[in-house]
Formats: sequence, C-alpha cells, structure tokens
Amino acid sequence: MSTQPSKTLETFPNPHPERDYTIHMEVPEFTCLCPKTGQPDFATILIDFVPDQLCVELKSLKMYMWSFREEGGFHEAMTNRIADDIVAAINPRFLRLTGRWNVRGGIWTNVVVEHRQDGWAPAPKVELP
Repeated sequence: MSTQPSKTLETFPNPHPERDYTIHMEVPEFTCLCPKTGQPDFATILIDFVPDQLCVELKSLKMYMWSFREEGGFHEAMTNRIADDIVAAINPRFLRLTGRWNVRGGIWTNVVVEHRQDGWAPAPKVELP
C-alpha cells in the first residue's frame, strides 16, 4: 500500500493571512473503536476554521483521520483530541470541530469543540436584503 495512516498534520502557508475567511471540511467516514466493547464507532467530523498563518493540507488530514481506526476512545475524548491536534498544527484564529457520532444504544451524540486565539473576534455579521 502506497499510503499509511499517520498522526502528522502537514501545513502550508495561508495564501491570504490579511483576511478572515472560513475553511469548511467534512470527513464523513471517521472510524475509531468503542473503548468499552471494542466495536467500531463511526462519525462525520466537521471542521470549520479561520486560518491565521497556516492551513492544514488535505491528504495529511485524511491520513491523520485514518490513524484512529484501531484506537479506542469515548466520543468526547476523540473529538477534543482531534481539535487539539489541529490547533497545535496550525494555530487558527478560530476553530469549531463537530463530531456527529452515529447512533449507539439508541442515542445520537454530537460533540462540538471550539478554539479562539486570544484577542480574536469575528467581524460583525452583515445582513443583506
């Protein structure tokens, strides 16, 4: 196999660091293991961030997400860990990471994690007619 899972998140320079803009990514096939049963857990991971100086490279993000396939962890821990790793790699102005976990025992779980750089605030919302 030419590619392997990896915990390395590669980055590249933000092409427009002078401007706030949002990057939205969806990872619909995230898989890890339930720490209680060892059975697979599935989620869609939604990543929204306002980059500062760096952006995350997509292939490395794919390999990073793949690296959790054989790891056990609670939904809350996995979602926070992914957010922490992305923040450590790119230090975005803002990040919102949502884990939409598939039903388990008749219960849907969504975990939302946010990060803001010190002093950063979004521009006021513009309402157009």
